[in-house]
Amino acid sequence: MAIVGIDVGSVATKVVIMEGEKLFHDVRPTGWSPRETARRSLDDLMAEARCREEDILYSVGTGYGRVSLPFVSKTVTEISCHARGGVYLVPGTSAIIDIGGQDSKVIKVDPEGKVLDFVMNDRCAAGTGRFLQVMAAALGLDVTDFSVLGEGKPSVQVNSMCAVFAESEVVGLLAAGCSKEEIINGLHDSIARRMAAMAHRLNIGDRVTFTGGVAKNEGLRKALEKALQAEVLAPELCHLTGALGAALIGRERVGRH
Repeated sequence: MAIVGIDVGSVATKVVIMEGEKLFHDVRPTGWSPRETARRSLDDLMAEARCREEDILYSVGTGYGRVSLPFVSKTVTEISCHARGGVYLVPGTSAIIDIGGQDSKVIKVDPEGKVLDFVMNDRCAAGTGRFLQVMAAALGLDVTDFSVLGEGKPSVQVNSMCAVFAESEVVGLLAAGCSKEEIINGLHDSIARRMAAMAHRLNIGDRVTFTGGVAKNEGLRKALEKALQAEVLAPELCHLTGALGAALIGRERVGRH
């Protein structure tokens, strides 16, 4: 019997099927129709797992597009799902930092993955995956280049966190002779300082899990460790944390009935 978790983000849709100890997962761009993308992803994953519709005991939807999923059993906020999934992936974690495509959040959790408190930035693109994409375009790079390009290089101060103003600032820094590596490190430091300011409002402890697709950026992970003065871990399945947490919540609900 299977449990399904679906995380429809602004950039990518993640689907997880849990069958006992087996885990099947799929990630694809959300595109213009979150409902259609999620349904197609689930159908493809069910075929891979050799799972039929009647084999699904429970399904949970999360993410900004969760309202577009009429075929799930329940919808849950991404805050709860990232908390549950983060603690599952990194037992003993005291907080989750999730940087998504359109927002960023810091979540304080208990040992079972329950949310104790959280703070969220969803009013602008500052410090989000979208912000990094805009900066990468300004530098003539792919956002995946940010992970290691700045390794071992100095950092230049980047003052603006508004995507529009920061883009102009980056162009100015290039014109002034700063290297792309220095600017990348400056951008990472700027985001890390912003996340640390959010985190310090919650007294998050010293073992932090970094989730979401942006967590694959090793340069930013190291900048967060420096800014937070805490261990920051990015698990291998960091990009699946929301969908995995949704599936775990579904499994717990089935267990209570």
